[in-house]
Amino acid sequence: MKIEAIINQPVVETDRMTLRAIRRSDAGNLELFGSDERVARMTRTIPHPLPPGAVDTLISRSLDESRAEDMWVMDGSATGLGEFLGLVALERMDRNQSEVGFWVVPAFWNAGFASEAVRGLIDTNPHADKTMFASVFQDNPASARVLTNAGFQYLGDAETFSVARGSTVPTWTYLKRLDD
Repeated sequence: MKIEAIINQPVVETDRMTLRAIRRSDAGNLELFGSDERVARMTRTIPHPLPPGAVDTLISRSLDESRAEDMWVMDGSATGLGEFLGLVALERMDRNQSEVGFWVVPAFWNAGFASEAVRGLIDTNPHADKTMFASVFQDNPASARVLTNAGFQYLGDAETFSVARGSTVPTWTYLKRLDD
């Protein structure tokens, strides 16, 4: 028998889903959906094709007590939706700031799940942040709408490297002040 440790990460309830910590049992869904090129190309860090061991590394990193980033599975099973709708994450930065990241399973695109998950993290503010940042690729306006609908303000243009694309990609950067 193998018992999985419970990590110090809050569960966040929204109207249609529960944001919960990644479990080892999520490996199959992470591999299936993380290896989808449509998902990987819109992230900085998911390689495509997904190499062997990448999912195990992601899970181990997310369960590590000294991690710099908390990742939540968007779990809609309590409301009759899928157990795995996508991921949302907060990466700790200095001075009470975090960077938000998210991706949604393609079958659930344009259904408001990313917006609901981001709003859930803003409302609960699990890192006690004063500011949240986010950036999205400029060829992904749907993710930009998620941020603006959640009250993020546009800061400017930048660029970042996408592992799946193997190149630098132009981005839009946003911030949300939480200490107002």
